[in-house]
Amino acid sequence: MADFRVIGHPAGRTEGPDKTTGSALYAFDVCPPGTLWAKALRSPYAAARIKAIDASQAEALPGVHAVLTGANVTGLLQGRQVRDVPLLAQDIVRFAGEKVAVVAADDEETAQRAAAMIAVEYEEMTPLLDAQEAARADARLIHPDMGAYEGFRRPPDQPSNVFFSATFGIGDVDAGFAEADLVFEDEYRCARTHPAFFEPRCCVVSVESDGRAHVWSSNKTPFGLRQALALAVGVDEETIVVHPVHVGGDFGSKTAPFDEPLAYLLSVRTGRPVKMVMDQVEELGAGNPKHAAVMRVKTGVTRDGHITAHLQEMYFDSGAYAGLMPLGALAGVDRIAANWHIPNARFDQHHVYTNNLPGGYMRGPGEVQGSFAMESHLDEVARRLDMDPLEFRLKNILREGQRTPMNELFGEVRAEETLRAAIEKSRYGGPKRPSVGRGIAMCARPAGGGESYAEVVLNTDASVVVRTPIFEPGTGAYTMFAQVAAEVLGVDVASVDVQVWDTDAVPFDSGVAGSRTTRMAVPAVHEAAGAALDALLQAAATQTGWPVDALTSSDGQVWHGGAESVSWASVIETAGGPISGRGHSQVIGQPEHTAFAAQVAEVEVDEETGQVKILRFTSAHDVGTIINPIAHQGQINGAVVMGFGYALQEELLTDNGRVTTLSLADFKVPNVADLPVLETALVTSTAGAAPYNAKAIGEVPLLAVAPAIANAVRDATGLRVKSLPLTAERVLAALRERDA
Repeated sequence: MADFRVIGHPAGRTEGPDKTTGSALYAFDVCPPGTLWAKALRSPYAAARIKAIDASQAEALPGVHAVLTGANVTGLLQGRQVRDVPLLAQDIVRFAGEKVAVVAADDEETAQRAAAMIAVEYEEMTPLLDAQEAARADARLIHPDMGAYEGFRRPPDQPSNVFFSATFGIGDVDAGFAEADLVFEDEYRCARTHPAFFEPRCCVVSVESDGRAHVWSSNKTPFGLRQALALAVGVDEETIVVHPVHVGGDFGSKTAPFDEPLAYLLSVRTGRPVKMVMDQVEELGAGNPKHAAVMRVKTGVTRDGHITAHLQEMYFDSGAYAGLMPLGALAGVDRIAANWHIPNARFDQHHVYTNNLPGGYMRGPGEVQGSFAMESHLDEVARRLDMDPLEFRLKNILREGQRTPMNELFGEVRAEETLRAAIEKSRYGGPKRPSVGRGIAMCARPAGGGESYAEVVLNTDASVVVRTPIFEPGTGAYTMFAQVAAEVLGVDVASVDVQVWDTDAVPFDSGVAGSRTTRMAVPAVHEAAGAALDALLQAAATQTGWPVDALTSSDGQVWHGGAESVSWASVIETAGGPISGRGHSQVIGQPEHTAFAAQVAEVEVDEETGQVKILRFTSAHDVGTIINPIAHQGQINGAVVMGFGYALQEELLTDNGRVTTLSLADFKVPNVADLPVLETALVTSTAGAAPYNAKAIGEVPLLAVAPAIANAVRDATGLRVKSLPLTAERVLAALRERDA
């Protein structure tokens, strides 16, 4: 690895002081003069017809300024790509928690009281809550008029609850199964779960008398929000400006518009700014969770353990709407097998409307579910062959020059090296107690693409400003931008300040998602810093007469050789003011290189209670140049712990479609007392998708956590539990069935 001055060295968060002192501005903190509060009335039923709504008592309540029902927003739909979400339910409700009416009042308490006073007469219907049942040709249509919706990636030929299907793979699966000596089949299930971020969704919208709308929202894709809001309320995008605020946690979920269109319409009606905040009950009961899934898996192998064919059919319960997904489907499904060499493979995915809570994007969308099924199943195949799972993996692992099961060809394939690093670090083959098991799982994930802009400004006091349109949800991107600018300019990172643009400043930005910030935004910052440096050196050459190609910059000085220099202050003042440079990055499609991860879980299973305790967890990663080691390790640890929750405890439980786990006392997430020994092994690559050969780390540490734990439980008990989460109740039931 090259010896850098700033890159590769630990750096604290640039926004850390603001967050720790409470001065950081979040959407909840925004309160323009005259701000009204808005609250929604939500349906108690998963499926029902609305027979009548009487809002007269709410409208008469002192302090109430406006009430909207479906009759006020007829025909208005919203969504990230598929526009199928009504702003308020119109004639029919499709999930428990759907908004039926909304009230704007002087304060939150009055708005809540008024919403509760709205009388709604429902005709309850039998909800469709099982995705496979809803997918049947004779099932009741949840969206009979779906042909009128805009944004489907592949518009359905005729109305169906299966609104999106796709097939991808490589080779001839039928021929591959014919070559196999043995064929194994399994079915796996994943529960619906919530990101459990600390900051609930919040927005403030102020529409001025000239039609100009100002928006503050806990949303990490401001340009996507602006576009979706404009389409939902029928105005031009240019009339809306989304202002930067901090985002208090996201994990993929805060990309879709939620309450912004309603706040916009209420602001228009009242002539006042309007704030809407979802409380924790609303978040858990009506947010956009990770999809529940059912996956059928079939694999053909030779007797010596080589895979000849693999077939995976996946049904994702998308709930009542598709509009909360940026692409109208889960984009990560086509990456679930990229660490395997399988000559014949096919993956079928189906997204199904049901009367459940609408699903959205959450860290590793589709990948986490698909990886659990695939990595658990192939581990089971190895055991049925009486073969150690490690030996089986080494027989079938992807190597240089081989295409993935998705027919992709990546350069510098480090899958085997990453697996061996995890094995060595974890002491996988060492002795263990009878109740202890160890499990392996792997994954690979290339960074996503997108577009971003940046500006770097050099000031006379040798300070630097990086301007970016990125609304960052706590991942450490701003520190990374500061480090890149500091490296290019030869200054300390402490002298770099990061400022965030609103949506008026640049034409577009893709926003934070898909592990793409390093690949997408860092090149823009790098280019902007380089342009600013070039302008500085040219100005110095003009001032001093030194040849520009003989100049360098460091520590606030422009140097001619090693002996003589001129200060930035002198150069910039002579040039007439701050010197700046702009950068633009647009990366499309997949990068040439991916990032591999191999993980080993060591667990202990209490056979009297079914409780699974993680003793040790090892995560090995194929990395390029690490820009900030602190942030990099933090991403790994955070994703691994999120995987613990997904594997063992997190589940949005429902009763007839209604979510019953409506607090973090019921929807339990891991805390520090649940953490085992966490170990990391890094395998350094010489190639990456960003400047300095950096690679993505955001989502890849999460994808194989659950199957590694499930495989460890299998190793400890001899049982394959095929449904997530692996709660004590599920494991105990399997133990009792085994003993019976």
